[in-house]
Amino acid sequence: MPNATGHQDAARSVVFAPLDGTGRAELVEQRLTDAIVSGVLRDGERLPSESELSRSLGVALVTAREALEGMRDRGLVRTRRGRDGGSFVTYDRDSAARLLESRVRGHSRIELRDLALHVSAIAGTAAEIAADRASHDDLETLLAIHESADLSTAGGARRALGRFQLEVAAISQSPRLVREEVRLQSEAGPLLWLCLREQEYRDHSAASRTRVIDAIRDVDPVAARAATIAQATAALDWLVDEKLRLEASAELTGQGVR
Repeated sequence: MPNATGHQDAARSVVFAPLDGTGRAELVEQRLTDAIVSGVLRDGERLPSESELSRSLGVALVTAREALEGMRDRGLVRTRRGRDGGSFVTYDRDSAARLLESRVRGHSRIELRDLALHVSAIAGTAAEIAADRASHDDLETLLAIHESADLSTAGGARRALGRFQLEVAAISQSPRLVREEVRLQSEAGPLLWLCLREQEYRDHSAASRTRVIDAIRDVDPVAARAATIAQATAALDWLVDEKLRLEASAELTGQGVR
């Protein structure tokens, strides 16, 4: 089957995929910020130039420039002039944590559940179809992604998860599923997979991939879908608990100030 995604870093390809909607600078800034705080773009990494960024995201040059300026103002990138210059990621763990925590608090539990439901519908359907259509070579690709996963960091686990799910979508041979998977990885992934900050959930993610691979090998669409949905459900449960913890902590802090 035609597949241009299997040997790429899927998580990075998602970051620089074209934006849906109007392509406002705020959307570009949010996309890149999510990639930085989730560990997909690493500290010290050089970003594409303004012109390259505008082409890959499908936005105007001035939009890409405004987004980078906003990120510089927030201390997320620094720009160096000269032949070896460019814009470079400046990852501050504390600032990144505050940004993500703010996003978690800004979503209601209903919104978070709807987010997980959408992810489950797309990824679960892709896994179900892939179990019927996967070739031996497809299985070998999934195994290679799984076995090369770096579970020592949240960013490594997120990259492995993104690449695996995008490959499963590609195996389904549905361009629409692939496009929707790309979109959801950039929009929903940074929140839903926050649980990968904890080693327990990184291990759980690896176990889920094993179950999906086994189901695809056994041509068991129901099991492939169930394993995929179970992973998203576990991530949602963690996220809801984290939201409650953050809200309780903010309430206590506010009481302490008063």
